[in-house]
Amino acid sequence: MKKLGFIGAGPVGTTFGVRLSEKGYPVVGVADISPEAAKRFADRVPGCRVFGSNQELADAADMVFITTADDFIAQVSAGLKWRSGQTVVHCSGAGTVQSLESARQQGACVGSIHPCQTFAGIEQAIANLPGSTFAIEAEEPVKTTLTEMARALKGDTVYLTSEDKVLYHAAAAVACNYFTTIVKLATDLWRNFGKTSADGIKAYMPLLRGTLTNIETVGFPKCLTGPIARGDVATIRRHLAALEKYAPEMLTLYKELGSFTVPIAQDKGALPPDKAEELKALLKR
Repeated sequence: MKKLGFIGAGPVGTTFGVRLSEKGYPVVGVADISPEAAKRFADRVPGCRVFGSNQELADAADMVFITTADDFIAQVSAGLKWRSGQTVVHCSGAGTVQSLESARQQGACVGSIHPCQTFAGIEQAIANLPGSTFAIEAEEPVKTTLTEMARALKGDTVYLTSEDKVLYHAAAAVACNYFTTIVKLATDLWRNFGKTSADGIKAYMPLLRGTLTNIETVGFPKCLTGPIARGDVATIRRHLAALEKYAPEMLTLYKELGSFTVPIAQDKGALPPDKAEELKALLKR
């Protein structure tokens, strides 16, 4: 089995290192510009040592994960001497294997594996990684190696080309990051009726869990609920009036999201055509 090394000891690198080590992959070392981060990584992975430089790490490992910030992947790769047959991968969602071109030109095999998961912190990420979907961009034999790792982590796989990567990552940002933004905006509205954002979060967590469960078990479009799904034009009109009074900066966003929601409600089959047209007109004003 290949000896693994990690350049970059942030949440992504540490999570992969810990979980792959648990599955029997030998993680022999880590290097990071932060000695504290590298030590924290090594302390969690049996048999792992901290290397003083990226080159020393690369020389000691058969397969190197470059898990730095995306903007530094190409720079790190280009600054190292690689050997024929060595494997070099990164874990960027938007970045392609082209960022590892310098390693490929030196005879290394290259690829990328991106966990479709959120990495808010190391502990949460380690808990969340198993069962994730892993997006893989690689040719053989790296494709098979990364697939085996994903399966060891009980994950699903999706295979992407370089052309796919940016749109794939943009979609993930909409689903995850902007979901967070929308919940933040919703809970901030609670301040307008004498409550706190924390009150809103507490109230919404069961609602959000129920929504995610519905998406997973019922699927689109049947999982959609609420006034647009019901064709409740009067309620939407009152929503718009309240937002105009208390949070006018949110009006445009509310209307845009509502406009994208109407077709889902139509697909569900519960929204009469006349109500759909009335909602579309109301949301375009």
